[in-house]
Amino acid sequence: MSPETSDLIRASLRGAVDVEVSETGLTPLRLPLSARAQFGSDWMRIAAEQASGVRCELRTAATWIELTVETTGVHLPWVPDHVRWAVFSATVDGEPVDDARVTGGSQLHLAEPGGPRFVPGAPAIVRFELGGTGAQERRVVVWLPQTERVEIRDVRADALLLPAEPLGRLRWWHHGSSISHCIEAETPLGVWPVAAAGELDLDVTNLGFAANAHLDPFTARAMRDSGADLLSLKIGINIVGGDTMKWRTFVPAVHGFLDTLREGAPTTPILVMSPIFCPMHEDTPGPTVTDPVTGERRGNAGAPLDPFQPPLTLRAVREILRDVVASRAAEDPAIFSLDGLDLFGPDDTDELPDGLHPSPAGYLRMADRFAASPAVSTWVGAATREKATS
Repeated sequence: MSPETSDLIRASLRGAVDVEVSETGLTPLRLPLSARAQFGSDWMRIAAEQASGVRCELRTAATWIELTVETTGVHLPWVPDHVRWAVFSATVDGEPVDDARVTGGSQLHLAEPGGPRFVPGAPAIVRFELGGTGAQERRVVVWLPQTERVEIRDVRADALLLPAEPLGRLRWWHHGSSISHCIEAETPLGVWPVAAAGELDLDVTNLGFAANAHLDPFTARAMRDSGADLLSLKIGINIVGGDTMKWRTFVPAVHGFLDTLREGAPTTPILVMSPIFCPMHEDTPGPTVTDPVTGERRGNAGAPLDPFQPPLTLRAVREILRDVVASRAAEDPAIFSLDGLDLFGPDDTDELPDGLHPSPAGYLRMADRFAASPAVSTWVGAATREKATS
């Protein structure tokens, strides 16, 4: 990759927190490289490398654009072969153009008896026909697949490519689980925080990490130092599903995460979101048990109950989060709460095919409800006023 191309990609990337540089290209990351030493999990590294919400924003008069990429996806036995493609999306002045589907990339095989296995693939060309006459510059945004690690090796077009200027939108950093990562979405534009940001005219950075929303300090520090205008966290399902905390440890961990945010963002509006509906964990603790062949999931109904360490359920998590926000609100008027059941509740299970993750239509339903929520309107309004007076 030439220095000029490297500079162009770096300057055009949005939704990435850091960039990993190799001899062949650049890989956008959704957590700082410096945090890797603290991950404690290969799955955390994989999730942070997958490009949910990451895009290249360019200004050009081009009628077509091509990217050379090396993709790495996760292979799970229960996912059909015909859906194992990497989907890229593009927009021109905000209007979608055809998606590009890429196959043949590298794959990391998980959930196999012999342990993880890496199967190398080959680079691919991602091409979009942009239309136009080549006479007028437009804003072209290429969205990377939320399912993949993407190394960008080259970008070219039939006209000059320049980084697009920021549009002056409020910058929103969101942290959540797989239900914010949205691997199940059909395209990168179907990721619910991306779709919601489009409806609300926000500039989103999505720190939704599949299986990895555990109130990690490195995530809190990244958000603290972001300079974002809006912060949100949607927490609970991974902690219940992984049985990684009890009531006793969850309460101070939530406070600690919020305290870290406030160290660098003392007045930035924060929205604390509780889990959406999940039948297997509403009243049944974790850990979630996953069938390694079918992917079918269930709660740990046989877990012994300890009166001194009561297990967490989603119903308990919602109660705790309401209490935490209420206890802080008197001294912190810029903290708000949103009940996850308002985004996706018991009446929405028609769009919950595996009992845990919404369908593509379910994610878009969440985006619409988020954008229309009075709590979200209050949260965004607080940021608008904060920016106007800063």
